[in-house]
Amino acid sequence: MKDDSVFIYSPELLNYKFNKHHPFNQVRIQLTLDLLKRMGAIRDHQMVSPRPATREELLLNHDPGFVEAVTLAGNHGISKELSENYGLGTEDTPIFTNMHEASSLLVGGTLTAVDHVMSGKARHALHLGGGLHHGFSGKASGFCIYNDCSVAIKYMQEKYGARVLYIDTDAHHGDGVQWSFYDDPNVCTLSIHETGRYLFPGTGNITERGQGQGYGFTFNVPVDAFTEDESWLHCCKTAMNEVANFFKPDVILTQNGADAHYLDPLTHLSCTMNTYKEIPKIAHEIAHQYCDGRWIAVGGGGYDIWSVVPRAWALIWLEMTENLTELTQLPMSWIEKWQSHTTDKLPLKWDDGDQLYSPIPRRAEITEKNEQTLERALYPIRDRKKAN
Repeated sequence: MKDDSVFIYSPELLNYKFNKHHPFNQVRIQLTLDLLKRMGAIRDHQMVSPRPATREELLLNHDPGFVEAVTLAGNHGISKELSENYGLGTEDTPIFTNMHEASSLLVGGTLTAVDHVMSGKARHALHLGGGLHHGFSGKASGFCIYNDCSVAIKYMQEKYGARVLYIDTDAHHGDGVQWSFYDDPNVCTLSIHETGRYLFPGTGNITERGQGQGYGFTFNVPVDAFTEDESWLHCCKTAMNEVANFFKPDVILTQNGADAHYLDPLTHLSCTMNTYKEIPKIAHEIAHQYCDGRWIAVGGGGYDIWSVVPRAWALIWLEMTENLTELTQLPMSWIEKWQSHTTDKLPLKWDDGDQLYSPIPRRAEITEKNEQTLERALYPIRDRKKAN
């Protein structure tokens, strides 16, 4: 196991909690960490506590009025009309006590990861509490209050002068990050997601390519519903490699939503754990090829918190530390500890097996359509190559 990575964690990250019925449940971070510990795959000195983001750091991406509204809402001192103007108090993003403090810690965790990587203290950093990619500069959206990814990218630009490649493989389009850098040629965003025809937030079309000086630095690959591993991974590997080669970043930031899995209750894709083994490998290779290894990974979506997310997110850390040998059975002690907390049947193995779902009837059509989408998404890069 390589020892050049850090894992950002504090039990206080679990304070980002809307209510007990909300699908966004940060206990999945605790489940992932406990799985890694029971495997003997993480050491105490590799774990780093997050710090809260300061107000000045939040203002790198967020409007002062929005930060004030979040603070007031968390102290139950905001009107219904004002809170709704800022996307707070909705079904997706309910108000909870101390939401500013909890949200600031999530952002600060990503900044902690950034500082460790960009200062050379670590080659890679994983902050599973981050990845809140739907947050806008002046509005909460889609379970996301402050957008840690956008704040972190602007922080890297200001403090380290870095050119950042942001790669988002969440099933939902990374809209908040995209719009934050839509006119910025020094940030390249790539989102591979389920088409917005069927899924929130409804954006992420291939025609969204940036504007002004940032035109040509935004890439979207919206795949069809029921896409399976082979097609999803082909799109990921091709797009990630070609975009990285085009942009040649100083650092990559990956958002690792685990909701493209067939069992996820909020999406319509048909990927398995095979996908979540491969995505970190691709990111790892790109980081070493273009960025001297500088790779910051955050969490994101993932709403089957028992069967899918712990395995998927643990695989990121295992890839970072090059500790992926002989992954067959999950630790029985982990299963025994957590089975009593859920009515879901916990998996026994890392793999899903061959009978996870019935055959997809439109597989060939979906695969062909995704290939056409990929070609159109990457056309500007390929056309530029032909011209040169």
